[in-house]
Amino acid sequence: MTDPVLVEERPGWRLIRLNRPDKLNAMNESMLDALIAVFDAIEIDRSCHAALITGEGRGFCAGQELSPSVMPGPGGPPDLGALAQRYHHALARRIRAARVPVIAAVNGVAAGAGASLALACDIVLAGHSASFVQAFVRIGLVPDTGSSFYLPRVVGEARARALLLTGDAVPAVQAAEWGMIWKAVDDASLMQEAEALTQRLAQGPAPALARIKQLLAASFSNDLDTQLDLERDLQREAGRTEDFAEGVRAFLEKRPAAFSGLE
Repeated sequence: MTDPVLVEERPGWRLIRLNRPDKLNAMNESMLDALIAVFDAIEIDRSCHAALITGEGRGFCAGQELSPSVMPGPGGPPDLGALAQRYHHALARRIRAARVPVIAAVNGVAAGAGASLALACDIVLAGHSASFVQAFVRIGLVPDTGSSFYLPRVVGEARARALLLTGDAVPAVQAAEWGMIWKAVDDASLMQEAEALTQRLAQGPAPALARIKQLLAASFSNDLDTQLDLERDLQREAGRTEDFAEGVRAFLEKRPAAFSGLE
């Protein structure tokens, strides 16, 4: 049986490939279990400082596969809330809480939960042929895997409402113009740019990057005073790390910093 997720170890980071190209990398329980396991492993592997997700073949991820187990049948309607909680939402939580930066390289369509998977990542690059589709409403469902959380924050309420209520596709260039993703690039250079970015982050100050993610996660729920207190506390911690000491030495010596990722 072909592995639904392929993981390549690179120096300091992991390349994660969704591997059901004949299904446009649609998610099933095996793929979701494998992805959750990958992020659990990354979290405890201190040699890993970044992760990159992409799709095999001509699509990033077509969302949840409409297999018999998730379709209405003689036994009554499926419990799609239980499916979302057990798999999709567990994965979204792991990506957002990951101590390492997670980059998405979106090739082709990212639809439904596949679009949500991309938006859960810290930085999203997409090939010019890619598109993002909030496809849930097209089959009478509501958004899951975090789309109703991410979209209003990255594109604003008006655009988020329209995208979720209509299910219209957003081409990669427009997604970049709207701030939904970081940038759109030529299809031929997508992986080269994404891998270079991931390598750059993997060589960065891992303790600082993890704390930046903490600050961003808290910023929408905190008021200014609470956020300033959190910045103070995390800055205090960052100032005690070996990476900060190395960063100062490198600055004074006018050389690139050689961060170790150590606290």
